Amino acid sequence: MQQPTREYETCCPVVATLDIIGGKWKVLILYHLNTQTRRFNELQRLMPAITQRMLTLQLRELENDGIVHREVYPQVPPKVEYSLTEFGLTLMPVIEAMHRWGQEYAAECVKHQKTTDHAV
Repeated sequence: MQQPTREYETCCPVVATLDIIGGKWKVLILYHLNTQTRRFNELQRLMPAITQRMLTLQLRELENDGIVHREVYPQVPPKVEYSLTEFGLTLMPVIEAMHRWGQEYAAECVKHQKTTDHAV
């Protein structure tokens, strides 16, 4: 886990959280690691729009932040698995709340669209 920087000592905790899980892919990676350990190719299949390079970078950052554990098995071909650390698991209520909010937002968008269509 990286040591907190001076910025973290003086900034809002929300900013610190967003610095760790912010961006397009990290939350999705965490969401897919919530229930099980996954291999790199599994994660790529679950998120087909992410490039191999971006997935590697995001996993590396999450590993450096102590959120994701990377297990390398000494075999040929190499086997690498990713899982959430105990500390990473503490983020899951946040991710699940985001999931619920997204569902509610989608429902509101549908309701709004229906009322807009009827008003025309």
